[in-house]
Amino acid sequence: MTDRSGIFAGDDPFAIARAWLAEAESTEPNDPNAIALATVDGGGLPNARMVLLKEIEADGFLFYTNYGSAKAREIDVAGKAAFVMHWKSLRRQIRVRGLTSREEGRMADEYFASRSLQSRLGAWASRQSQPLASRGRLMAEVARVTAVHGVAPERPPFWGGIRLKPLEIEFWADGAFRLHDRFQWRRAAIEEEWTVTRLSP
Repeated sequence: MTDRSGIFAGDDPFAIARAWLAEAESTEPNDPNAIALATVDGGGLPNARMVLLKEIEADGFLFYTNYGSAKAREIDVAGKAAFVMHWKSLRRQIRVRGLTSREEGRMADEYFASRSLQSRLGAWASRQSQPLASRGRLMAEVARVTAVHGVAPERPPFWGGIRLKPLEIEFWADGAFRLHDRFQWRRAAIEEEWTVTRLSP
């Protein structure tokens, strides 16, 4: 039994994460849903980059990307990823590690359709993470796909969601004298129950 209360209280880590994100949306000046996503390449070399988390679901975290990107290719091979959300204004962070799968159905179609036209055309035009001769070449490709796909482009087959179902979630809050509060939710498999442990700062 852990002595969780206040911002750490509750039996559902996804509900806690949603509450923290909702609070951050009123305090963070830019992109409160930004996450630092970590993956590993085929040689075991780690990689990290910022992406935008689009949804905290009942049992997972969802973001979208080009499946040809380095992050998506690395995730495809490993089937695993990790991320951290950090809110400087709240002095809190959430760390997540777990298993990944693609979201290529209705949810991905609906999210893609909700994006601005320029972003949708950009998704068609960009060969994400691939070498690019010049910005002019990219803009020429945007013009080409605009002529092909018009003002209502469908979701590209190479673009969609990645869902991370966690095996570990850690909630961290700043404490006086660097005596931080840390609670780790952990399970050995997705279908198992969570074990919650307070960690030393």
